[in-house]
Amino acid sequence: MVKLDEQNREQYEQLILDTLQAEDREQFRETFLELHPTDQVDIFVKLDDVTRKRVYEYVTPENFSHIFEGLEIDQQKRIYQELDESYSSEMFNNMFADDVADFLTVMTGGKAEDILQKMNKEEAEDVKELMSYAPETAGAVMTKEFVSISSTDIVLNVIEKLRNDAPDAETIYYLYVVNELEKLVGVISLRDLITAQPEELIENIMSTRVVSVQDDMDQEDVAKLIKKYDFLAAPVVSKQNHLVGIVTFDDVIDILEEEATEDLGEISAAKGATDVNVSAFTAAKKRSPWIIMLMFFGLITAGVIGQFEETLEEIVLLAVFIPLIMDSAGNTGTQSLAVAVRGLALGTIKRGSIGKMVKRELGTGVMLGLICMIVLSITVTIMYQHWMLALIVGFSIFCTLSVATVIGATVPLVINKLKLDPAIASGPFITTVNDILGLLIYFSIATALLDFL
Repeated sequence: MVKLDEQNREQYEQLILDTLQAEDREQFRETFLELHPTDQVDIFVKLDDVTRKRVYEYVTPENFSHIFEGLEIDQQKRIYQELDESYSSEMFNNMFADDVADFLTVMTGGKAEDILQKMNKEEAEDVKELMSYAPETAGAVMTKEFVSISSTDIVLNVIEKLRNDAPDAETIYYLYVVNELEKLVGVISLRDLITAQPEELIENIMSTRVVSVQDDMDQEDVAKLIKKYDFLAAPVVSKQNHLVGIVTFDDVIDILEEEATEDLGEISAAKGATDVNVSAFTAAKKRSPWIIMLMFFGLITAGVIGQFEETLEEIVLLAVFIPLIMDSAGNTGTQSLAVAVRGLALGTIKRGSIGKMVKRELGTGVMLGLICMIVLSITVTIMYQHWMLALIVGFSIFCTLSVATVIGATVPLVINKLKLDPAIASGPFITTVNDILGLLIYFSIATALLDFL
């Protein structure tokens, strides 16, 4: 198998295009099929409609199944429309069940059922089982293509079984051991199997300390567990401890990417609109609820300023520093928000460490406030020749940053305590809350010291 680098990528792409244009089927297959499936996908997505149809003619459904698995869902839906029914059915039969299930979950209008009816019965049943689990659970993301062995078998027989079953399995680095009731009782690595004596019983060399996940466990928790133990795969069991599938490391990568994208959308108040491929209308529809809500929060900000109208009329110069106070509060709070959300997502913030984390953020806010107070006080004194104004602005920024860090850190913790995703404590939300608090602090201090201005 050839893996392309930047130096030979263009050369291979041009060679493949030439063979397609020349309708040289044998040369195309020889060149194209020796590439890694990922490189095949990269080349395939650049082809036009006519050239893609030649690819369908030149490669078998089994060959094309690896390409189809590597496409994004939107690309899969478009390519599926170009495929002949018998070709696509055979392609689905050769795909891993979890990949077929992922594709069928986005199909509408009864198309998923039509596809399942045209597939082989055994493969279709595996796909149906995966689709029966709740979304974003271990059962929904697991694969059915794994190797299980009997605890009463011997090493020699298992190795022979691997020769037959391994080509259809997604991974064989771990072999999961079941008893006569199909319950998970142990695990053995491929290395331990190969180095064992041929006549040795599996139950004598397997490890009984198996780390497994329940089929209804949240996919993010599954990813954390596999990361914690540095597994290449984890077995999935039912409530009766029956082995029903495995979650592999490549599934974990997809889960982490999906969860990170979701968290980014939550934090930026753009959930569902972070994909650059969605239309402007869809993006606006997804973002508008947050924007409208924050707009009403902005009215509260305006109301705060209105409450201190008399103070502003007395010293109009105070208005110059309103953007500075608001921006500093929002930026500092967003930084603390990122720290808290990341800690909750990675599981590094435990019940006993919450107070420590909040205390640290408060300390950070105090130190940031002191630094900004000193710099700002000196700057304002030099620019406006007014030491009392400098004191008001400097002390306000000190208090504001100290409070903003605590708000940014505690709001996600409270939301997490309510069993909600802490990422919904979005940056814009925290920014707006800290804007309001910053203005209250600023004008309260200014009003209290108004007689000295």
